[in-house]
Amino acid sequence: MFTHLVSYDLIKPNKDYTSLITFLKSYAVWAKPLESVWLIKNNFTAEETRNQIQKHTDANDKVLVVTVTKDTAAWVNLPQDVSNWIHNNL
Repeated sequence: MFTHLVSYDLIKPNKDYTSLITFLKSYAVWAKPLESVWLIKNNFTAEETRNQIQKHTDANDKVLVVTVTKDTAAWVNLPQDVSNWIHNNL
């Protein structure tokens, strides 16, 4: 299983991205540490995950998916539940 950091810039103002949010929450294991940043666990590569996410974004939106490991994680001032998620899932 992979842990991915997903970040995006949604370009179109006032666009309803309910489909994107619903899709990201469909993963059984996820956390949302920052406004446009998610951590998700799945069985897909970063490229496969990006391709799935693109189905829920516009053509000009920016999406970044990076596979992460605990060896490279550091953070400050995140909510305790997100910190716990990172400790337990990377």
